[in-house]
Amino acid sequence: MNPGHYTAPTQLGKHTLELLWSRTRQQGDMPGFAKAISAILGAMRGEDDHEFNMTQTVLSDPVLTHKVLRLANSGMYSAFGQRVNTVSKAVLVLGLDAIGHLALGLKLIEELSQATPDSVSAHVEMEKAVLAGMVAQQVAGSAGSLKAEQAVVCSMLHTLGRMMVTFYMTDYWARLQAHGGPGNEAAAAPEILGLSLPEVGYATAAHWGLPQHLINGMRPLEPMQPDEVVSGDDWMAGLSTMAARCADSLWHDDANGAAEVQALIGDYAGMLGMPPETVLEAVEKAKVMAAADLTIAPLSKPAERRAQQLASTRMRAEGNRILIGGLADLRGALGTANPGQMVSMALETLHQGFDFSRSVAFVRNHKDHLYSARICMGEGAAALQDLMVFGDAYEPNVFHAALNSDRVIFIDNARDPKFAAKLPQWWKSTLSDARSFVVLPLSANGHPTGFLYGDWDDSFPAIQLNQTEFNLINDIRALLVQSVEMRHQLELVANKVA
Repeated sequence: MNPGHYTAPTQLGKHTLELLWSRTRQQGDMPGFAKAISAILGAMRGEDDHEFNMTQTVLSDPVLTHKVLRLANSGMYSAFGQRVNTVSKAVLVLGLDAIGHLALGLKLIEELSQATPDSVSAHVEMEKAVLAGMVAQQVAGSAGSLKAEQAVVCSMLHTLGRMMVTFYMTDYWARLQAHGGPGNEAAAAPEILGLSLPEVGYATAAHWGLPQHLINGMRPLEPMQPDEVVSGDDWMAGLSTMAARCADSLWHDDANGAAEVQALIGDYAGMLGMPPETVLEAVEKAKVMAAADLTIAPLSKPAERRAQQLASTRMRAEGNRILIGGLADLRGALGTANPGQMVSMALETLHQGFDFSRSVAFVRNHKDHLYSARICMGEGAAALQDLMVFGDAYEPNVFHAALNSDRVIFIDNARDPKFAAKLPQWWKSTLSDARSFVVLPLSANGHPTGFLYGDWDDSFPAIQLNQTEFNLINDIRALLVQSVEMRHQLELVANKVA
């Protein structure tokens, strides 16, 4: 059947859809996704000032605005050196379609995460949909596709029919399970519902007014033969099918599921035009993301994670106390300690407060036009000190960007392939086992004088700095800059006296 022109084939199928629309009107569309996508799609289709309309649509939702800007500035999306502070600029930098699909994906994830369905089955289907989106994003990114955001949406919508039935028709879902058995509900759908579960998804997509390219991309598609021509729509449908099936197999995080994922990759890698090992690496990255973001999947180890979160919260609170104490020490030493002593105190405070794997203070030598490591902390850091040297002439990498903009830069995933070009060779040969790092540029009278660096390796859970921690970093940085400028003023006075 053509998914773009759905017509319920039987009277029973029509009755099922009428009942579904009735219940969605009573309960709200999942619960508000339909209204959100209507506004986003309207902005994408607008004939006049559609960039402005998209900006206004995103800005009307504060949560969506925050997420779009955060992603636009992430290593995956940002155009290097271009800080994106407004949604208007995000639309210009990333393009209208990318922002539209990005907004759709974020809004769908938000609705799924906020929904409180009556049944565990609905919650399971929703988390599997989010997991499918993660798989699609990583695979599309590894393929160099410019439509990664569209792939996320199509993959999450791939099981839309299952989500709609589990969310709004729990009584029918129970009948499907009783008839076909748990895990085999799809086989019983034509008899019980009068249409297949994918057909329920197509009908819902059409009911919401989703565009044809998204409906085409959410359809199930079996692997194509090597001699078959793979169209753009087929590539997207193949990816969404593989992503959804991988999500189902990854859910329980067991050996059988891992074997199923391997088989799926073997089946689909060819039509996606990718080496199987590249697809597997992308799926593994999605699995790590899912373990941190999902809540009920066995993959996410909910009980263990709750214990880790509690321990992490306690550690962060203790870390903040160390930072606040160190900040007080720095204030007290200002005016008596020289800049080198202040930097040493600050680096030690940051190293302990953030529990960095390694911390390094870099100083600029104006005469030799070099930045070099002067103080190193952490296991193995001292042995690398002589290798951590680079020229002060601007190069398009993350360290010169921090120094040039005079802003703290935090990199949450230094291993993102799309971020590799922004990392200099000296870092790759010395500090590349870091997963996340932060750079604190230091300046005097508007000129860079050095920077502090701290990183975390794989022994730490995924790092996200909160606003309190950023404020403490900037307070410490401000005191160091003040110390350097005070020393500079003293030197000017001494030269005049001499």
